[in-house]
Amino acid sequence: MALSATPYKVDINLTDLDRGVYETLRFTIARHPSETEERMSARLIAYVLWYSESLAFGRGLSDVDEPALWEKSLDGRVLHWIEVGLPDAERLTWCSRRAERVSLLAYGRIDVWENKVLPSVMTLKNVHVAALPQEALSTIAQELPRAINWAVMVSEGSLYITDENGQHEITPQWLLGDR
Repeated sequence: MALSATPYKVDINLTDLDRGVYETLRFTIARHPSETEERMSARLIAYVLWYSESLAFGRGLSDVDEPALWEKSLDGRVLHWIEVGLPDAERLTWCSRRAERVSLLAYGRIDVWENKVLPSVMTLKNVHVAALPQEALSTIAQELPRAINWAVMVSEGSLYITDENGQHEITPQWLLGDR
């Protein structure tokens, strides 16, 4: 018998001072049975980092032809393809051919990945890569409740996430391109 996805109720009060975005976001996100809490937290951080009204969660782990998040135009073109994790250079090249803009929120063993993969994708003009500090991501993902309630403020490139455990500062390091 296959395991089913675990639903999480999410309530995010987003204040993005850098882009002038002020939204209250309420939605349900599904955590794939093979997905870690860190990866799901990274997807949520990517959602607030690149938030737009038309940004949606893709099937990601369930369908390799879809990203973690994406923004599509009304005519079906992929405007923004967002990956999380440490994909190989072939995956990023494949994604860059399918979207106007590709963003990657990297986490995990970034030092090894950066030396191996990043040089191969430096020539791709539409690819942007940000790395999350592992310790901060681990702290946010630890014992993630099924009802997630975050207040997120983005200021000068840093994210300040307030949850039931206090306030956490996450400053993504831009390895390629910008936000």
